[in-house]
Amino acid sequence: MFVGSYPLRLDEKGRLALPVRFREQVAGGMVIKKGQERCVYGLTMARVAEQSAAAAAMAPSDTAAARMRARMSFGSMVEVEPDKTGRITIPANLREYAGLDRDVVVVGVDTRFEIWDAATWDAYVAEQEASYADMESEGMPTLS
Repeated sequence: MFVGSYPLRLDEKGRLALPVRFREQVAGGMVIKKGQERCVYGLTMARVAEQSAAAAAMAPSDTAAARMRARMSFGSMVEVEPDKTGRITIPANLREYAGLDRDVVVVGVDTRFEIWDAATWDAYVAEQEASYADMESEGMPTLS
């Protein structure tokens, strides 16, 4: 499970040192891809396999929207392997898509992590925080 928010920096070659807590989880391989709201998603290979199996198990939906989702999701995936120091290289096309320049925030979101431009993340949080605080429930089961 990926949790927490980590302000980090990309180096001049587009490399990012993953948070130490995430490195063991991605040791078996990972992909990065375009995410919603103009961020980059990081997924383990096991999670990609689960998503592929779930999509295959769904009722056939050969619609233009289904084809577009599959193309944008699987077509934007890039397999990356962290180096000895836990760094991954984010390709230029994904950096451009998400507006990643130097200051970024890596956000754990349960089964994936997201890489956001720091200013974009701050604006997103400012916009969403009041709505989140006013919600009756956070939409997750309570533990007793």
